[in-house]
Amino acid sequence: MINNIEERLLGSKEEDRSNLKWKVWVESKKIWRVAAPGILARVASFGLLVVTQSFIGHISELELAAYALVQTFILRFANGILLGMSSATETLCGQAFGAGQHHMMGIYLQRSWIVDCFTATILLPLFIFTTPILHLLGEDKTIAVVSKDISIWFISVMYSYVFGMTIQMYLQAQLKNMIVAWLSAGSFVFHLVASWLFVSKLDLGIPGAMGALTISSWIPPLGEFVYIFGGWCPLSWKGFSNAAFSDLWPLIKLSVSSGIMLCLALWYNSILVLIAGYMSDAEIAISAFSICLNISAWQLMIFLGFLGAACVRVANELGRGDSKAVKFSIKVIMSTSIVLGLVFFILCLIFGHNIGYLFTSNEEVAETVANLSVLLAFTMLLNTIQPVLAGVAIGAGLQGTVAIINLCCYYVIGIPLGAVLAYVVGLEIKGIWIGMLSGVGLQILALSFMIWRTDWELQVVKASERLGRWGSKPSEEPDESLNHD
Repeated sequence: MINNIEERLLGSKEEDRSNLKWKVWVESKKIWRVAAPGILARVASFGLLVVTQSFIGHISELELAAYALVQTFILRFANGILLGMSSATETLCGQAFGAGQHHMMGIYLQRSWIVDCFTATILLPLFIFTTPILHLLGEDKTIAVVSKDISIWFISVMYSYVFGMTIQMYLQAQLKNMIVAWLSAGSFVFHLVASWLFVSKLDLGIPGAMGALTISSWIPPLGEFVYIFGGWCPLSWKGFSNAAFSDLWPLIKLSVSSGIMLCLALWYNSILVLIAGYMSDAEIAISAFSICLNISAWQLMIFLGFLGAACVRVANELGRGDSKAVKFSIKVIMSTSIVLGLVFFILCLIFGHNIGYLFTSNEEVAETVANLSVLLAFTMLLNTIQPVLAGVAIGAGLQGTVAIINLCCYYVIGIPLGAVLAYVVGLEIKGIWIGMLSGVGLQILALSFMIWRTDWELQVVKASERLGRWGSKPSEEPDESLNHD
């Protein structure tokens, strides 16, 4: 009898293990269905900026420093606001899809266009008056003067982000983001060819490099417009609606909290680059630091795919009302992301000493990049955790809480610590980077604690109330076949 009981217990354990493996497999497929196209799209999209930096870096060190300052300070400042405000679309569309309210997704998308276009227009003075702004901040005068010739080109790029980011989140929420991936990959290939032709062959300099960037940046949004208006989203896109102009205030409030959350994170690196500009050899410091940040940011684009997956999975399951599925999905996404992060950590330690030569021919800049390679490797490791936690928060609509965490960890601790280590202790660029890592590390701990303490049953209720309050009656019943298992 005892043997029979032991056999049943062992059989039960084996069955539990088998069920767990199956659940992990099913959840992993759902994650990668969102993450893989998102990774390709984000890597290709950010690759446009990296390729442009590489071509400009071989024009001259002055142009490289000016481009780095505009891209990592002015553009990232604006991009932080727009990306954050667009993440409200990610929250709302994800929860609407999970609840089967597909008709609301197109309305949410149109509302986001209205809010984000207005926001982008407010940000125009940053690009028009770049040189006076940089002078006011005490940046190197020579770099500031050259920066104005670059910043004007970024205006068109900024407006492409308004439509590109919101449409990507709209399509991603309904598992249609493969089209975004292919369009982004196509624009990246076009950009490589166009940059080579305009800069290397036709010798057009800054206008050639920035012109190629402008054209390439608009390829994905234009292709996405064709996809949506052409009838490939029949359940979620019913055409332009007057409903887009109603209930804008709740969206604005969620967008603002989303914007504060993400822009505080993106501005963090920008302010650190600004601090680097006050060093004695500003051109070398800004160039080396921005190269490392762009390498880190390019790797981060991969894990922003997991941010999107975390957001979609959490939002979908909250919309369905399944809190247990939310918690299981978080565990699977986090485990997958960390394993991949360890691979990047090891690769950076192995090849970090030579990576600077991809972006510059200047020995001093490349050597400075090599000296930062160990810190860059640890940054890549942290890059695997933070996006997943942020994605969970966006999916649940917890952006306001995360904004407070970002403010404290980055601006109360990270930046002051980096400045002290750089200028008081004398560690210079390394000191700034150590401060940055400290802020990110504390943010990860705080976000982990917040998510661990979150009452997911309560979040299910809040998601239901939000959809009920902002929803409207569909013009026709949605096709239930779109709901994935």
